[in-house]
Amino acid sequence: MKRYLGAAAILLVASAGAVVLRADPPDVSEQLLTRLRTTLEQPAAAGHNHHGTQPAVDEKTPVVCGVHVYGFEPAQAAELADVRTVYGFHLCGVAEPLRPWDVAVKLAGPVIVDLSSDPPGVQVVEATETIRYVDRLREMFPPKYADLASKEALTATEMSDLRGRYDDAAGL
Repeated sequence: MKRYLGAAAILLVASAGAVVLRADPPDVSEQLLTRLRTTLEQPAAAGHNHHGTQPAVDEKTPVVCGVHVYGFEPAQAAELADVRTVYGFHLCGVAEPLRPWDVAVKLAGPVIVDLSSDPPGVQVVEATETIRYVDRLREMFPPKYADLASKEALTATEMSDLRGRYDDAAGL
């Protein structure tokens, strides 16, 4: 009986190891979410040079971002290293100590991230004195992503994750 239990234990461990070895790596979309969030949360990128507001962001004040990816180019890229441009939406909050989300400085909107440069380039949609916001959006984004950007932001799950990470960073 002990011999069968030992053999069963060995088979169970070997099977578990095989499952771990066969686990698929995160797909490109999941890797992009992580890469964009990490890029946008860096102090150098945190202000994104938009919204007319430059929050006091330094190495000590964390910025916490949620990201929703609309798509990327080239669309057939199978690996993160092959992606040059990402189109999406971002919502970032400056996590000052004990400052609740509802009154935090936030930056939000459609975003284009150029992964072919180091560090990645970040562009946001801004209206100008002569170009309306919606026209600028359609000028910057390919049509299929511009349509998404005009009506989609973070999902409920993405927002919940962002709020939890913000609360942790702000010490709430």
